Amino acid sequence: MIILGVDPGTNITGYGLIEYTNNKFRRISHGVIKLPSSKSLSQKLEIIYNELDKLLKRYKPDEFVIETAFYGKNVQSVLKIGYARGVSILAAIHNKVPTSEYSPREVKKAVVGKGAASKQQVNYMVTLILNSKKIKFKPDESDALAIALCHAFRLKAPSFKKSKSWKEFINANPERVIK
Repeated sequence: MIILGVDPGTNITGYGLIEYTNNKFRRISHGVIKLPSSKSLSQKLEIIYNELDKLLKRYKPDEFVIETAFYGKNVQSVLKIGYARGVSILAAIHNKVPTSEYSPREVKKAVVGKGAASKQQVNYMVTLILNSKKIKFKPDESDALAIALCHAFRLKAPSFKKSKSWKEFINANPERVIK
């Protein structure tokens, strides 16, 4: 399964493609879409759409994942990221790729183990998980790869219904019981 992760932004949009097969991860591609400050917002959004459309057509991912908008102090920034998210998701939809989204906290918790992890911790764990010690990821690249990894972890983890008792848990999950 090929997963395209996107860290949206109107100055820099990061992307990362991974392959997840047989519980193993392989980095396929990563990079950033640098958006010129001389361009208007609508021109930047067109660039994001076109670049992601090219990636989607080239790599034909099975899944598209993107970070949800977070609430910041600057409403204008949140709105602009929302626009970048919108054109990113639209590119995936136009290419008929299923989309999912995760909050920054969910991504950090899945990759690092704690939701308040720093960018450096995320970068370190992405490098470790993808066995890419010789590569120096830019923060937006490692964030996008982390989003893709988070999705892969969610796919491989069985979904559990909360049980009221051990007996109910065992009955619902017999494969997890060692006899």
